[in-house]
Amino acid sequence: MFQWINDGLFAVLSWIQSWAGSWAIAIIIFTIMVRTALTPLDIKSRASMRKTQKLQPQLAALQKKYANDKEKLNAKTAELYKKAQVNPLSSCLPLLLTWPILIAVFGAMRTVANKELLQQVGQILSGQEPALENFLWIKNLWMPDNPFYAALPDANMLRMVSANEWTDWLNKFGGTLPAPLQSFSAEWFNGLSADVLKNIPEALRESLISGGLTASCFEGSNLQGTVLVIVEKLKEIEYYARGIANIPGYTIPLVNWTVKSMYNGLLLLPILSGVSQIAMTKLMGTGTPQPAEGQPNTGKFMQWFFPLFSVWICIGYSSAFALYWVAGNLVSMGQTYAINKYLDRKEQMAAPVAGEGSVK
Repeated sequence: MFQWINDGLFAVLSWIQSWAGSWAIAIIIFTIMVRTALTPLDIKSRASMRKTQKLQPQLAALQKKYANDKEKLNAKTAELYKKAQVNPLSSCLPLLLTWPILIAVFGAMRTVANKELLQQVGQILSGQEPALENFLWIKNLWMPDNPFYAALPDANMLRMVSANEWTDWLNKFGGTLPAPLQSFSAEWFNGLSADVLKNIPEALRESLISGGLTASCFEGSNLQGTVLVIVEKLKEIEYYARGIANIPGYTIPLVNWTVKSMYNGLLLLPILSGVSQIAMTKLMGTGTPQPAEGQPNTGKFMQWFFPLFSVWICIGYSSAFALYWVAGNLVSMGQTYAINKYLDRKEQMAAPVAGEGSVK
């Protein structure tokens, strides 16, 4: 089921890119489509939240009256909700639906990123300059917007590619593998550093020496070792070596972090993801019911958890996903503002006119 959804979203993204001409523009358009589809649920959620807010004085009175009788308090609270025709869980429905959608979108983004990264790997191994997907300050949309990541594919990102995707990539070459992948020698392995060599299984090493790269090399525990072998082969290519290995980066004192010489980004999207998440949380939290005295304020925790979580995710994953996250937050903020205005006007129209029904 989930794979079917992932494949469907990937197909939609690919279709948009086919006429938009840019993956970045396709992602922004796709984000707007997803948020638009969720608008009816957002309206229902905000309306339910407002109704719950109006019940706060009565809820507080019940909590004070039945502070020592939890069973009675729960019964009276349920009775109050029923009388007011309010379902306190309805405001949570959009959030419950958003997470599966986010996970499915993440899977689709990862599928796109993996395919594009593997295509770039094939181009590098064939002696071609890889076709990077640029977007504003980002050199390669499929690598993180992060100065500590290079613009070209590296082992960290290639490890996220599944064995099936590696096998499909290998099969595209058929019997004409790029020269660096056609043969491996014991001398070549002996030239690898001890740190790299210890992560390559002995059985995989012997298999590569005797039979070269085959689909079986990407199976099971061999996958990580095979990725390391390909990365080492990539480093031998002049363009890759010139871009990453032979030009020293800048090491930040004290923390000992190295900014890549051909760095991919400036950390702007991860920062924007956190800032926009805070702004969206504050905007959506306007009018959110406050917990009763003595009750834990989970809203305070979530207010900071989601921004920090979004920054952490966007730092290490492709810029494409970070772009989706930031665009989604911005669109959600605009929607929330518009929905609040709509509900304000609806309540004003439903409110009785002053003096209506009075007898003169």
